[in-house]
Amino acid sequence: MKFVSTGFRAYAIRVLLLTVGIILAQAAANDDQRYPAVLDVEAVEQDGRWSVTTTISSPYDSPERYADGFRVLTDTGVELEVRTLWHHHADEQPFTRSLVGLPIPDGVTSIYVQGRDKANGWGGQVVRVRLSDGATEVLESLP
Repeated sequence: MKFVSTGFRAYAIRVLLLTVGIILAQAAANDDQRYPAVLDVEAVEQDGRWSVTTTISSPYDSPERYADGFRVLTDTGVELEVRTLWHHHADEQPFTRSLVGLPIPDGVTSIYVQGRDKANGWGGQVVRVRLSDGATEVLESLP
């Protein structure tokens, strides 16, 4: 009878360790999704001003937590403008919004667009746009 008890105890420990592993894996996955992901950006210049059209994916969209903005930064990290998003986009994923009339200083060759999470702030996947030809590059975070 002691053997069965020991076997059951070993089984229970394996189940417990597996459960803890699953919980930790889910926590890590959720941690990876702390921020919205910027999927695509189009920057178009007209009369010295730029329109920056941004597509964002937000895995969590409720009134309590959602992608509540994006910002445009220069290649040296200077924040040029913030576009505030005033509500969640639960029924529209991914979603696209524009920032129009943006002045970009002479000498800036690339911009970065980064999303903001209502709960966690700035972070997550960003897109770099080369202004000379509009080429984009998706990055896991700001350089």
